[in-house]
Amino acid sequence: MSDYTHWLEPVRGLAELAGRAILDIYRTDFDVEQKDDQSPLTAADLAAHRIISDGLRQLTPDQPILSEESRHAPFAERSQWSRFWLVDPLDGTREFVKRNGEFSVNIALIEAGRPVLGVVHAPVLGWSAAAAQGAGASLVQSNGDRQPLRVQPAKAPLRLAGSRSHGDARLNAVLARIGEHELRPMGSALKFVLVAQGEADVYLRFGPTSEWDTAAGQCVLEQAGGSLLSLSGEPFTYNRRDTLLNGDFIALGDPGLAWQSWLA
Repeated sequence: MSDYTHWLEPVRGLAELAGRAILDIYRTDFDVEQKDDQSPLTAADLAAHRIISDGLRQLTPDQPILSEESRHAPFAERSQWSRFWLVDPLDGTREFVKRNGEFSVNIALIEAGRPVLGVVHAPVLGWSAAAAQGAGASLVQSNGDRQPLRVQPAKAPLRLAGSRSHGDARLNAVLARIGEHELRPMGSALKFVLVAQGEADVYLRFGPTSEWDTAAGQCVLEQAGGSLLSLSGEPFTYNRRDTLLNGDFIALGDPGLAWQSWLA
């Protein structure tokens, strides 16, 4: 098994550096543009992209980088990559625009279709969730304090992490089947960290996300003992299809939950 831990602190440092650039713009009257898919784009997205891309090229000059804000190589080219960086420089731009603080910097290393290193950095909250295959997951505060992340067994009422910006009628139907529950709204990949730290039991997502939205959070969650599954029960993989869009998924802290019955 390869050792990825030597990259973990440099990557976490890059995420923090990007986070500081994001906060510099967050405190200004920034402009908001619309991309072709109608998602928002700000100078903070682009500044973080440049910092992370430049830093990763210095750290691993031979590894490709796929960022939300970069040119997306066609699948014929991507399919030849055995290992690459998958980056969302600013996940939760809608939350950034709303100024609610619930956005993150996501950096993941993908090898053979699986996330083997992941950092989810929350600039406003001042912490990073960092994980590498075989090394577990940790929550690292801005002052350097570190604590291990570990999922917890589910108890009633079930705690569900949910999006602040993306509602769905199918999700409402599932919540009705679950019955009594607590909904814990949170933006961006921070929902994965809620599950990884035992503050939520489930994050169920219907509707499109992109591979860079989930990879870093998946690594943190899996190294904390949880799992990210498609609704057919298969673990999430990356760079295996022409599209960079994910299907529906469920993130679990407790694998014993009878989640399939909720989807009937």
